[in-house]
Amino acid sequence: MHAPARRVSPLVFASPHSGRDYTGRALARASLPLGVLRQSEDAYVDELLARAPDLGVPVIKALFPRVFVDVNRSEDELDPDMFDPPPAGLAQVSARAAAGLGVIPRVAADGRALYAGRLALSEAHERLAHCYRPYHTALRSELEAARQVCGEAVLIDWHSMPAASARGADIVLGDRYGASCSRALTARAETQFRALGFTVMRNRPYAGGYTTEHYGRPASGVQALQIEINRGLYLDERQVRPSARMPALTKALTQWIEAMIEDSTGVLRAAE
Repeated sequence: MHAPARRVSPLVFASPHSGRDYTGRALARASLPLGVLRQSEDAYVDELLARAPDLGVPVIKALFPRVFVDVNRSEDELDPDMFDPPPAGLAQVSARAAAGLGVIPRVAADGRALYAGRLALSEAHERLAHCYRPYHTALRSELEAARQVCGEAVLIDWHSMPAASARGADIVLGDRYGASCSRALTARAETQFRALGFTVMRNRPYAGGYTTEHYGRPASGVQALQIEINRGLYLDERQVRPSARMPALTKALTQWIEAMIEDSTGVLRAAE
């Protein structure tokens, strides 16, 4: 959790998939090499947002890797075939969990199995207790704090997408086809990105995941917008390391953040 000295807008940033701490049990249990595990990351998205707290916007980021726990899933998105004993009481298995991409992933980004055999169900419970729930507790706390100060909260959930999946877009904005935030917010975000020279698409191929869907309740004072960044803009995807283009993108995103803060100051003034 990176908190600003003073909140200046309703914005709250989250980076759920940039965790890269593969120490301890996370790495020891996996049967794939580190280079393959890292392909599942939204690598270094947290570093692209490094200036946000200085500008007055809190940033919540997962330190643990996505292949260990995926916080952009519902807590009950478990694959019963992955654990021994299988989890009881699941109403149904989601399509994502069945595909191996549940809250405890079974496969890596390339489709290979992460583990040689089943995991103990107690390990799933431990990961949820020590990683998943603290992350969402922190996120809910920040959203409520923004709502109390500003009258509303605006969650921006930051991700990155493989260049091969981007369909020519630099940025994809996901608002669940208008359900998770106002069309005005999406339009404002798009306008600011286009002013900086980015190619922007909405909801295709990514309309927003669990976080956007779960927290985006405009009628209750919480808006949520997912942002996918083309990894080709800043990353050597094969090596999973920043490219020479990363400083330029970081500067551009900082300008975008400043513009979005400026756009939202009316909300803060009205609340005061």
